[in-house]
Amino acid sequence: MTLRGLALARSTVDRATVHREDASWIAAQWEAPTTRVLVVSDGHALLAPDGSLVYLTTKQAPAGTRFFLGLDPADSPSEQIGYFGISGPLPDIPEATAVTLRASGALLSDRDAGLLTHAVALANWHDSHTHCPRCGAPTVPAPAGHLTRCLVDGSQHFPRTDPAVIMLVTDDADRCLLARNAAWAERRMSILAGFIEPGESAEMAVAREVEEETGVHVSDVSYLGSQPWPMPRSLMLGYRAVATGAQPIHVDEEEITEAHWFSREELLDALRTDDLTLPPQSSIARRIIETWYGAELPSGTATFR
Repeated sequence: MTLRGLALARSTVDRATVHREDASWIAAQWEAPTTRVLVVSDGHALLAPDGSLVYLTTKQAPAGTRFFLGLDPADSPSEQIGYFGISGPLPDIPEATAVTLRASGALLSDRDAGLLTHAVALANWHDSHTHCPRCGAPTVPAPAGHLTRCLVDGSQHFPRTDPAVIMLVTDDADRCLLARNAAWAERRMSILAGFIEPGESAEMAVAREVEEETGVHVSDVSYLGSQPWPMPRSLMLGYRAVATGAQPIHVDEEEITEAHWFSREELLDALRTDDLTLPPQSSIARRIIETWYGAELPSGTATFR
C-alpha cells in the first residue's frame, strides 16, 4: 500500500538546483519583473480571500533573509516565473489572513503547498542557525539561501532535516492503536511517532518507539510514504506495523498518557460524538489513519493545535 495525496508532498515548481551556485543568475532572477516573493514570518504566510497565497514583487518585499524557491514550468524562459522566499515581517495587506502551514496546507493548490512547505523549512533553518557550529562566528547565506558560509573558518553549512517515523499499528482484529501525547489537549489522539536515533534504521525505530511508548511489540513493518513536516524540520516516514497476539498496553506515562485500540466502527462513533479528535488534514498521520479506515473521516470539533 502506498500513500497518495499527501498535502505537504505536492509541488509544481522546478527547484532549479543547477543554478543555486550561480550568483549572477540568482541576482538576475531577483531583478526580473515576473519574479514573485513569498514572505514567511514565524511560520506564517498571508492567504488571500480567494484561498491562494499572497505573493509580492521584489520591490514590495520586506527586508529579511532571502532564499530561492524555484521556477514555474513554462514553454519558454521568458514566460517563467521565479519564486523567492523571505523570512521577514508580513506586510499589511487588507483582507489577507496570516495562516500556518499546519492549518492551511491541505487547502492550498499544489503550487502553493509546495512553495510554502519549502519556504517554511528554509525560514525555520535560517532563523535558528545563524552562527557557525564549529567556531561560533556569524554565518552568511549563499545567494540562493540553501547553505550558509562561515567567513572565519570557511566552512559551509546546509539545512538540517530530522527523520522521524510515524506508524499505524494494527492487531489481529485489524484494530488501530491511537494514543494521546502528554502535551496534547484532552480527546486529541493520533498514531505513534518518534525520531530515528543515530545508528538506527527506520524499521528499528518503529519497533522501538511502539514498545517504549505502549509496551506493545510489533513485526511486519512496512513503508507507506513520506511527507515533509517543517515544524520545525522533520521528514515524516510513514509505516504500518502489526502487533500479534493479546498484548496489554502499558503507556510510559511521560510522553504518552493513554492509548487504546479502535475498530473502524468505534473510531467513527468517537468522532461523531466528539469524544476524540484526529490530526489535521495536512498531516501524514491523518492520511495513514484514513487509508486504514478506507475513507475520509469527520474531524470533530475538539481543538488540534
